[in-house]
Amino acid sequence: MIDRYRWFEILGLYAGLLVFLFFVLSPFIEGFMVSLKPLAQLFSTPYSFIPKRASFDAYFQMWQSVPMLGLYIFNSFFISTVVTLIVIAVVVPAAYAFARFQFAGAGLMLGAFLAVNMFSGAVLLIPLFRLMRSMGLLNTYWAMIVPGAAFLIPSSIWLLRTYLIRIPKELDEAAWVDGASRLYTLRRVILPLAMPGIVVVAIMTFIGAYAQQFIFALTFNSKSEFMPLPIGLFAFFGKQEVVWNELMAASFVGVLPVMIVIVFLQRYLVAGLTAGAVKQ
Repeated sequence: MIDRYRWFEILGLYAGLLVFLFFVLSPFIEGFMVSLKPLAQLFSTPYSFIPKRASFDAYFQMWQSVPMLGLYIFNSFFISTVVTLIVIAVVVPAAYAFARFQFAGAGLMLGAFLAVNMFSGAVLLIPLFRLMRSMGLLNTYWAMIVPGAAFLIPSSIWLLRTYLIRIPKELDEAAWVDGASRLYTLRRVILPLAMPGIVVVAIMTFIGAYAQQFIFALTFNSKSEFMPLPIGLFAFFGKQEVVWNELMAASFVGVLPVMIVIVFLQRYLVAGLTAGAVKQ
C-alpha cells in the first residue's frame, strides 16, 4: 500500500512550496508592479508595493521612448535562434562521439571544455575583437552569433553526453546487426530517444544566448540596426533619471519571446519521453 501523507505533512509541504515560490517570484512580481506605477509614485514615501493608480501607460509609452525597441527584440530573438541551431548542429554529433567512442585524448578534450567555461567573456574581449575584425564580422549579426555559440557549445556537449551515456549501447549494436550505419543509427535510433535531452540543451542554449548578448554587442557592434534588446534597454537610463516603469515594461515585453519558446518546446519535451521507444 502507498503511504498517505497526514494533514500536517501536506500543510508543511504546501507551506514550503509557498515560501520557495515567494523568493523565486517576488522579484518578477515587484518588477511588474513597478511597470504599472507612475514614475513619480516610485519614489514616494512610504513606499507602496501595490500601485495606487495602476495603468499600462508604460507599456505604450516605451515604444515612443525607444522607437527601435521592436527591432532590438527581434534582433535578440534572431541571434538566440541562430546560436541555438548552430549549437545543436555541432553538439549532437560531438556528444554522441564522446558518449560512444573511446579514443585517445577524449578525457583531455572534455576537461578543456570545462576549462573554457571558467573564463568570462570579458577576459577574452580583446582577442575576440581582433579575431572578429580580422574576419570582417564587426557590426554584423555574426559578431554576436559566433562568440555566443562558441561559449555555449562546451557546456552543451557535457550536458548531452551525460544523457546519451544513459541510452543502452545494445540499441546501437542491434541496429548494426540489421545493417544500419553509424549515421543511420544516430538519426533513426538514438536521436528519437535523446530528444528530451536535446530539447533541454536547446532551451538552455536559447536562454544563455539571450542573456549573454550585452557584452558582445557592446564590444563588437556599433550599428543600431544590429543591436539586441540588452543594449536597447540602455536607452531608458538617462543622465538625470532612470525611467524605471518603462524599463520594467520593456524588460517584460522583451522576455516574452523566451517564455513563448519555452512553453512551445515543453510540449516536445514531454512527447520526446516516449519517442523512439517502439520500433516503427
